[in-house]
Amino acid sequence: MLEHQAFIQHVVEDLLKEAKRLGADSAEAAASQDSGLSVNVRMGELETLEYTRDNNLGITVYFGKRKGSANTSDLSAQAIRETVRAACDIARYTADDTCSGLADADLMAINPPDLDLYHPWQIEPTEATALARRCEDAARAHDARIINSEGASLNTLRGIHVYGNSHGFIGGYPSSRHSLSCAVIGRDESGMQRDYWYSTERDAERLAQAEEIGIKCAQRTLARLGARRLSTGTAPVIFCADVAPSLLRSFVAAIRGGALYRRASFLLDKLGQPIFPSFVRIHENPLIPCGLSSAPFDNEGVATSAKDLVKDGILQSYVLDSYSARKLGTQTTANAGGVHNLSIQTSGLNLADLMREMDRGLVVTEMMGQGVNRVTGDFSRGATGFWVEGGEIAYPVEEITIAGNLRDIFLGLVAVGNDTDIPGSVRTGSWFIESMTIAGD
Repeated sequence: MLEHQAFIQHVVEDLLKEAKRLGADSAEAAASQDSGLSVNVRMGELETLEYTRDNNLGITVYFGKRKGSANTSDLSAQAIRETVRAACDIARYTADDTCSGLADADLMAINPPDLDLYHPWQIEPTEATALARRCEDAARAHDARIINSEGASLNTLRGIHVYGNSHGFIGGYPSSRHSLSCAVIGRDESGMQRDYWYSTERDAERLAQAEEIGIKCAQRTLARLGARRLSTGTAPVIFCADVAPSLLRSFVAAIRGGALYRRASFLLDKLGQPIFPSFVRIHENPLIPCGLSSAPFDNEGVATSAKDLVKDGILQSYVLDSYSARKLGTQTTANAGGVHNLSIQTSGLNLADLMREMDRGLVVTEMMGQGVNRVTGDFSRGATGFWVEGGEIAYPVEEITIAGNLRDIFLGLVAVGNDTDIPGSVRTGSWFIESMTIAGD
């Protein structure tokens, strides 16, 4: 792997040298090489087995405040020359943009830490197929009401990413990601339902057991049988831990620099103001060892660090790259490329506790559609889940719509559960919201 990393780093160095040779005042380049294996089985039979190998190379050049970018998947010396020339040709015809340019040199990552992100999985196709089959078999054998399957999938990916710029910064690291998932269909006299489950990790040793994933997939599917519709009205709502991350992502999208400088966010000019109840703390930590979204530097080479986005319910920081920061007259927050390992502090209650506190209302386990207006904050999405009476699940529900405004949803957050053991890079428990509109019959 060190040999591959040295080669990719050499490619980036060549890109930057070629940009300088062609007269660019400054430049930045990124190159990556990924390889992986994907196996899909369905009804006990192998459906697809695919090896992947991808190369990506991108160069951005600056002539004064004029910018040009070009990309290719060819890492040969000739392709490098042609790609840099294409970027330079584009830059010569673009208009000046006073906010364009590299991130400030004094923000570059110096001696970035090793975050233990690389754990390759040397699994053979026969073994991968057997593991996926075990996962699906466990789901299908769990109950006679599981009558069909969408299959089980195993994916393993490893790769190298290197970024460099004309400040003299070049940094790179290898990483890996592995996952195992399953989806099945159940049926009873009320009809059919479908659900899924999965596990994803940097290190395959940390993946949940295949049988555990399959059984949970089957249990989630069976729990949805007999679903009903609800009458239209208002009620408290709990977003389960596996759907609550979408609320955090909507929050992040609203404080992202591009939305802010375009004045297209419902959280515009809210820095330093309360947007959640006072118990809420939302934290980003890019430096978690083996974290699914960890990174020692962002996509501009800026050193990352842990920070609070929200503390005591008050918005502490936007999410900015260097360009959006300049547009807003401030400094990058090392978020070029996105946020890393987002989490929200829990209130110490488990899901059963939240339902008892709610007493009567809706538990949302899945949402459909893209009904979030990030300019106004209006929120309206299709949903399925469970109706709760007396603090306990009464019956499953489907074909409903939940609606509100994200300002009210955030301020109406009553508690965050401690059920945070959900796969993924966003760590959150279930969210208990005081009241939302539910549209049904």
